[in-house]
Amino acid sequence: MLGITGACLAAIGLKVALQASGSVPFNADEAVVALMARHILIGERPIFFYGQAYMGSLDAYLVAGGFGFFGEEVWVIRAVQTILYLGTLISTAVLGRLIFKSWIVGTLAAWLLAIPSVNVTLYTTVSLGGYGEALLIGNLILIAAMRIGNPDDRLRCHSSGWQWLALGFLAGLGLWVFGMTLVYTLPAFAYLAWRWQQSCTAGLTKPLKILQVAAITTLGLVLGAAPWLIYGIGHGITSLVSELGGSTIAGIEGLSWPQQTLRHMMNLVLIGSTAVFGLRPPWELRWLAIPLLPVALAFWIGVITHHTRWSLDNINGLRRINQPEWLLIGVGLTLILGFILTPFGADPTGRYFLPLAVILALFASRAMIDWQARWGNAIWIFLPTILIFHLWGTVQVAAASPAGLTTQLDIRTRSDTRQVRELLEFLQAEGEQHGYSSYWLSYPMAFLSHESIIFSPRLPYHLGLRYNPRDNRYPVYDRVVAESDRVAYITMDYPALDNHLRLAFGGMGVSWEEKAIGNFRIFYRLSRPVYLEEVGL
Repeated sequence: MLGITGACLAAIGLKVALQASGSVPFNADEAVVALMARHILIGERPIFFYGQAYMGSLDAYLVAGGFGFFGEEVWVIRAVQTILYLGTLISTAVLGRLIFKSWIVGTLAAWLLAIPSVNVTLYTTVSLGGYGEALLIGNLILIAAMRIGNPDDRLRCHSSGWQWLALGFLAGLGLWVFGMTLVYTLPAFAYLAWRWQQSCTAGLTKPLKILQVAAITTLGLVLGAAPWLIYGIGHGITSLVSELGGSTIAGIEGLSWPQQTLRHMMNLVLIGSTAVFGLRPPWELRWLAIPLLPVALAFWIGVITHHTRWSLDNINGLRRINQPEWLLIGVGLTLILGFILTPFGADPTGRYFLPLAVILALFASRAMIDWQARWGNAIWIFLPTILIFHLWGTVQVAAASPAGLTTQLDIRTRSDTRQVRELLEFLQAEGEQHGYSSYWLSYPMAFLSHESIIFSPRLPYHLGLRYNPRDNRYPVYDRVVAESDRVAYITMDYPALDNHLRLAFGGMGVSWEEKAIGNFRIFYRLSRPVYLEEVGL
């Protein structure tokens, strides 16, 4: 247990250091979670992340609890994510014990996750609405499946009802929190079906037992997914299922399905894998910790080759692979197939590959133990080398100013939290409390100003002055701006939009002033309020 405790302390230390250094900007998605938490404290009860009916609001409720105790601060949001990640570390160690019958495997995996790749560090530090919860719930689903389907348990077919109820509840909860948990749920149930067929003898009681298990599991599923189901009854289950399938991003590539599939395979191999292995940050193509990069790449290729060989030998009957290991393989294959065959494959940044971090950590730990038996203790040099590689890459990107660790791919939409606060001070001093800006600025301003400064997020940030209505997550802000007798406009490093506004204001005979703060440009002191519909956007 000391090893696991040490891993948890190392993870806490890394998160605290990143937060204290200001290396992780406060982004719009995180601001939406924070605003939801604030609204929960004053009586609102959202079921889903504002504007996205495929990601539940559990994260916002957890953050609301933190706000209730410690106040509405950005660090509280990050603290909630840290606690969730500690749960992921501990549950990964438990998985190592259950699947590989070794606390050593679990402890080594926990250490590999304590100082992980930049990709994992980023998406388990900031809140994007459900990734931290999905990782933890996914691990718990696998643990529940192992408790029921443990090959060493002779009474497996007579598992108590609460175990099936718990598995169903976790699967339903995961469905509501984030559909990505299906990559755990589907292999878990497939594994249990296989174990049942393999071990439970046929007889008169078998159909009754199957019905009993199905009923109990379904009850748990309904309880866990109750928010999802309630919303579906009121708004239509079809739309929810469509959201789970990636309808929000379907069609953005403009390719036929075969072409999309081929591109997604290329995204996986060429772009996604490099983020998964920590060779680059997920938001840009830049190699990290170059002196150690070849060693890290060779290590992960060795891990994958090792387990692939064992799997193929098992299929060919040459070896008997640890049966629960197929549960982990199933999660990995389900995620990869889902990425390739669904619209989510259009985003290879790394966020959808987070479950692979746990799988790879467990496989790497098992591989190192096997290598040690074959080649001796010198093999353990890989563990500190990989941890140093991860830490080096994290420090390298954290030191990059002003982006740091960012979720933003488009450099024009990145902002420095300190400059946002400077912008808020300017707006307060000028009395410009309402107006229009883009999604990536409006929501951080709203939260950091305690909603005293409200800007409707209806200005475009895509090239060609394109605007996605789904960026308008909280329409209440539209009404606030529409009722204001004073309006300002704020753009983010978008000269084409700046020129469009100048031409529009000039054409209407409206005078204005401009101010630049960082990559923000403020159009303020308009001689009369000009609403968005008037400027041709």
